[in-house]
Formats: sequence, structure tokens, C-alpha cells
Amino acid sequence: MTNPKHRLSLTNPFHLLALGFGSGLSPIVPGTVGTLFSIPFYLVFVTYGGGVGLWLAIVVGSLAGIAICGRASTDMQVHDHGAIVWDEFVGFWLTMALVPTTDWKTVLAGFVLFRVFDMVKPWPISWLDKHVHGGLGIMIDDILAGVMAMFSLWLLVTYMSGLF
Repeated sequence: MTNPKHRLSLTNPFHLLALGFGSGLSPIVPGTVGTLFSIPFYLVFVTYGGGVGLWLAIVVGSLAGIAICGRASTDMQVHDHGAIVWDEFVGFWLTMALVPTTDWKTVLAGFVLFRVFDMVKPWPISWLDKHVHGGLGIMIDDILAGVMAMFSLWLLVTYMSGLF
């Protein structure tokens, strides 16, 4: 049986982005590694574009991600393979959208919250993960995990400001 990752090439721009610039090829916890790789991009968006730059990246990344992830999934012949981590990039950026900061404690809290929501998949994330397919299906569960983590992070930063 052919490993689905062998059907991809980092010279293909769809594959390069879907694999999070290669981070999704990690043999262990590719989603977590992909989320880690999204942090420098987040920091660039916030530092040079502020909140507007971050929201622009989220919107463009989400819309493009439907095509990017759908194409990679089709080429791999597997729906939502673990190596596809573009959705983690966008989900983390969304997590940070209400509190765009470069403070390491807030970024760490956002990282942890997003990973928890993405891995645990509380309802309705779990329902979407099972019932929506294609590129939209790959993106939507991480977008919703990002939204839940975003509001959780906002609550933490707003009401527990002594920790941040």
C-alpha cells in the first residue's frame, strides 16, 4: 500500500501550503507541529499588519484553505489526512484574533486552548468533522475550534488579566 504522503510534493504550491511548509510531515503529532509552525506567521501578521493584517490573513487563509486542503486531500486519496495542517494554521490565527499580541504568555495560552479544542472536538466540532467533507470539511472543524478557543482566550485575558 502506498503511503498517502508519497503522493504529495513540496514543489506543488497546494501541497506545500496544505502540509504547512513541511511541518505536517512530522512523524509525531503533526497537528501540534503545524500549529507551532503557524506562530511565526501570526507574529509577522500582528507585528506588521496589526489586527487588520491578522483578520486579512484569516479570511484569505480560510477561503484559500478550502481549495488547498481539498486539493491535497484529493491528491492523497484520503480525507483529512493528519499531514494536512493548513487548517491548524488558520485555526490558531483565529484563536488569537480578539487579542492580537506578541506577549508570549498569551500566545502560549492561545496555542494550548486551540490544541485542546482541536483534539477534544466538543459538539458541534465533532459533528462537523464527521458530516462535512472535502476542503470545507477539513477547514470547518478547525475554524470552529479556533472560534471557541478565541472566545475562551478573550475571557481569560479579560477576566484574569493578572495572569497575562
